[in-house]
Amino acid sequence: MAHIPERMDALRRFATGALASASIEIEPASADASFRSYWRVRSAENRTRIVMDAPPDRENLGPWLDIGARLRRSGLHVPDVLAVDRERGFVLMEDLGTRTYLPELTAASADALYADALDALVHMQAHTDASGLPAYDRALLVSELERMPEWFLGHHLGFAPSCDEWDIVEAAFTFLVNSALEQPQAFVHRDYHSRNLLIVDADTHVDDLLPNPGIIDFQDAVRGPVTYDLVSLLRDCYIEWDAVRVGTWMESQHERLRHARVIGADVDRARFRRWFDLVGLQRHLKVLGNFTRLWYRDGKPQYLADLPLVWRYVSTVARAYPQLDAFVDLLERARDGRDLTRPRTDAVA
Repeated sequence: MAHIPERMDALRRFATGALASASIEIEPASADASFRSYWRVRSAENRTRIVMDAPPDRENLGPWLDIGARLRRSGLHVPDVLAVDRERGFVLMEDLGTRTYLPELTAASADALYADALDALVHMQAHTDASGLPAYDRALLVSELERMPEWFLGHHLGFAPSCDEWDIVEAAFTFLVNSALEQPQAFVHRDYHSRNLLIVDADTHVDDLLPNPGIIDFQDAVRGPVTYDLVSLLRDCYIEWDAVRVGTWMESQHERLRHARVIGADVDRARFRRWFDLVGLQRHLKVLGNFTRLWYRDGKPQYLADLPLVWRYVSTVARAYPQLDAFVDLLERARDGRDLTRPRTDAVA
């Protein structure tokens, strides 16, 4: 999204005042799938900070500030807030750097990086206050799933299910939602993955916080299924690991969660694996809808390149559960061998 000059002037005035510096340099830091954008600001003293621009007519700063404060109070490394202009939608915050997990993950580095991320995730679920957060309830789970038939099947594949096929879709959705609601409920980040976790340099560590990872993009947090963030991390939409490695990490986290009493001692590995698989399937069906909506509605094409990996997760997991055979058959008929990275030129937004 292009930044209009008036908005950039307001951002500069905010940063200059908050930093009490007459001379600053501003450069893009990152943008995300929402209307927020992030800018790296360098002062005359050569220190950098991040300014989040959340236009008030498009984004609500309240949840971001609230969730960030909860996470930081519980000892997790989220950006320290230095100044806020709620009326104009600006936040000045600590700069956690540029080393997101995604480009740093290799076969050699993954175990150490995921050990930090899994430790932080258990800590989050055991210690972060989730009271008063929106519930990841039936209505929200279903509304997310419904993006898949609308945007992925309809807009992207041009497929309109028949009445009988809608019955198959709805039965699959009910099966997935019931499994999600069966799980113990905990704090859920909702996008706990390699693009939202950072390796934080030692000189920015804070004594009373877990040093790594730095955690961002947490404003959509809810209270929901205990395996949701785990599957976001281990079956990441942007990087794929072999099934044996994922299984090892998942089983390790199962033990950590039992030890932390986030889940009961009666939750065995098989039950935990089923929860993990099925809430992951809910997430990845939602993502098929989200990624295609970002192109057909919002004009952001880059997410189409990630559809094949998300599709593999959906088809592989669904095939492992006989209750979903008819559903995955329907999805494969709808795809009909198409290249998922190619947009439909005749689609109507």
